[in-house]
This record gives sequence, C-alpha cells and structure tokens, in this order.
Amino acid sequence: MSVTGVLELWWTVPAAVALLGYGMSLAGLTRTQRAVWVTARIVEVGRLAHGDSRQGGIPVTVAFRNPVTGAESRLANTGKHGDSVEEAWVGRELAVRHPRGRPDLFRIVVPVAGRRSGRGGPDCAVALLLVGLVIHAIVLWGYPWALLGFGALVTAAAAASRDIRDARARDARLASGAAVPARVVAVTKDVYTDADGDEFVSHTPVIAFTTTEGTDVTVLAEHGVTDPAGSLGRELTVHYCPADPTVYTPDRAADRRSNRRTVAAIVVLLVLGSASTATGALTLWWRTR
Repeated sequence: MSVTGVLELWWTVPAAVALLGYGMSLAGLTRTQRAVWVTARIVEVGRLAHGDSRQGGIPVTVAFRNPVTGAESRLANTGKHGDSVEEAWVGRELAVRHPRGRPDLFRIVVPVAGRRSGRGGPDCAVALLLVGLVIHAIVLWGYPWALLGFGALVTAAAAASRDIRDARARDARLASGAAVPARVVAVTKDVYTDADGDEFVSHTPVIAFTTTEGTDVTVLAEHGVTDPAGSLGRELTVHYCPADPTVYTPDRAADRRSNRRTVAAIVVLLVLGSASTATGALTLWWRTR
C-alpha cells in the first residue's frame, strides 16, 4: 500500500468510528448512557497502610439507592470499581454508574463533566481524524500545510482548554479558604519498570486533616510535600476550600506558582499556534500569487 493509501486509511477509519460513536450517543445507546447513574455517599473511609500501593486510591465504602426499587446498596470500592478516590470523607457525594440490575458492578466516576454523554471515544476519533487530514495535506501539498494545519489545531486546543479558567478558579477558592493543621499518616510506595528494564519508585504522602467544620478528611497528596519518601509523621498546614475540600494544597505558594505556569503555558500555545497558522496561510497565499 502506498503512503497516500495508508494516510487515507488513517483518517477514514477515525471518521467511521466518530460517526458510529456520535450516532450511538444521539440514540442513547452508549454504555454510559444505558447505565444507571446514581449519587452515592461515602459512609466509611478506610486507611492506607504505610508502604501500600496508591493504585486503588483511598479505600471507601459507598452507599446508594436503586432509583426504581429504593433498595440501598453499601459496597466497598476495593477491586476494579472505576476511578480511584483520592480525597475522602464521610458524607462526600460521588457519581456512580452500574449496569441495570447489577449494583455490585458499580463504577465510581470522578470527575463527571462530559462523561455521561458517551462522546469521549468519538471526540478522540475526531482528534485523530484532524491530525490525519493535516498530515495527508502535508504529504500532498507541502510544508506550509504543516504550519497552517498544526498551528490551527494547537490554537483550537488551547482556546478550548479549561486550564486557565480552572487555575484561576482554584486560586480564588484557596485564597478565600481556610488553613488547618494536618499530618502525614502514611506514604504509599509504587515500583515501576520502564522500557529499558530500569525500576523507579514513586512515593505519595497520605495526609489527614480536620476541617473547621469538624469533618475528617484523608487525601492522597501528589504535590506540595517535599521529600515525600521521608514525610511520614510530618506536621503540615493544609489550605483548603470549605465548600469543596477536594480543592486543597499543603503548599500555597507552590500552588500559586503552578497555576501561573499553567496560565503561561496556555498563553504560549495560543501565541505559537496563531503565529504558525498565520505563517502557513501567508506562505500559501504567496505561493499562489
């Protein structure tokens, strides 16, 4: 098969997948749409022992009711039950979905935004389709299409990103939040092997704190704790949003710097994408003169 034939297959297959996926979503036939969605509440928070893996998240027991029968299910999230819970407290509400009639096969969904429509797969297929079309155009018509096509894609992706809004909202929520004492009660340990067979170890502190309202919160803190491997028993100050304790940080200054870097990165992508698009368009215009 020629290079052109391979490229045609590349963007033809994602196009078919996208059409099928969007069609199923509109018809309400995707797995997530056919599932039963309920709001669960954490009724028990377990403990991660020092040295445990963080892969399963914080062990919790959730309770939710069958919307048809009203029967309550109380089930633990041990094993493969969807997304891991990394911030837990008794009373926290979580979105849960399960096949009809099988609440034991529940899956925790965090976050929920955009995940109930069943359009995640088709959206990815569209992204692959656009990349394929740009590469195909480059092969057929030359490098200006690389500047124009990929510049346009980068600009669109940066413009559609919620990162700037999320970073600013997080900063505002923490700025008006509260600060309470906290303690590292455990440190998880995970060993990974890369493609060369080399092992590296990842440590994640487990932090416990009590809000000013008296709620005991346990979190897996990926950021904000220096020397995580040796942090067991360390006393900290946690800044958190009273309306949503999932928004927290053990290092307010570092969190602000991270938010500024996020905003700067998106701005840079917008500038570079726009410049690339404009350069490609001007180059094509010049060639046609």
